[in-house]
Amino acid sequence: MPILELTTNVKVSDPKQFSLDLNTEAAKVLGMGPYVTVSYNYNETVTFAGTHAPAFIMRVTTLGNSTDKNEQFSKALFAHLEAALGTPSDRGYIIFNDPSHINLGHKGTTFATLFK
Repeated sequence: MPILELTTNVKVSDPKQFSLDLNTEAAKVLGMGPYVTVSYNYNETVTFAGTHAPAFIMRVTTLGNSTDKNEQFSKALFAHLEAALGTPSDRGYIIFNDPSHINLGHKGTTFATLFK
């Protein structure tokens, strides 16, 4: 159930294809199955270190992620974004978040109930 929310000042020519490619890469990198949700948001006003050079903010939400894997996830996702967007690894942040099963809803309930 990973959720990736990407906000960047890099405009891609085909946002739908870019999102599908990121979805495929995230499923592979995170190893959490096919139920990945990706949101690509172009925002020309994103700044990083006081400039509008290519930059991004990515939020990765997962349940039950072992934080010892975040470094490996970070390495792979930064590499993908650099190849796909041209954003160097020093021009963005990835925020990893695990809201816990009780704090994430799906199918009219929460994952805490679904995983009982």
